[in-house]
Amino acid sequence: MSDQITIASFDADQLESHLEAFGEMLHACVHDGASIGFIEPFDAAAAIGFWRDMVLPAMRDGRRDLFVALMGGSKVVGTVQLDCATMPNQVHRGEVCKLMVHPQYRRMGIARKLMEALEKRAFAKARHLLTLDTRTGDSAEPLYASLGFETAGVIPAYARDPFSEKLSATTVMYKRLAV
Repeated sequence: MSDQITIASFDADQLESHLEAFGEMLHACVHDGASIGFIEPFDAAAAIGFWRDMVLPAMRDGRRDLFVALMGGSKVVGTVQLDCATMPNQVHRGEVCKLMVHPQYRRMGIARKLMEALEKRAFAKARHLLTLDTRTGDSAEPLYASLGFETAGVIPAYARDPFSEKLSATTVMYKRLAV
């Protein structure tokens, strides 16, 4: 088996057939301290539930695109989502959601490859303004800056730490894609 990383765009049926793999990756990321919306205690069933109950319906409705990093063509090791569920006056905008890479596969350029795929799809959908938020000071913040995202501002006490009651700031970022 090859250890090559490929980036794929999954449809809803593909996600549904890989729910356990996506749940395992999300669970591992949260347990590693990723600030992606979940707090401890966070079990495998809750991780699978997120994909099944939140992401899958949005994909079936055409509101969300899912990009997946696969090791050796089959093992799910990373993901990011493009959310296009915007109001009528924002059809030019997309939101970057839940960029995550399994802790065992970090520092291999996977997050960058996922973001590049997302940007290509956003451009193809005429979503020329991308927005996101990330915990201030996290390792993702300089990655986004290196991809051309600019800081719009910082919101203090925005989200709870996965392991404690501490509230962390979030950095809101945006990128205009060349038209």
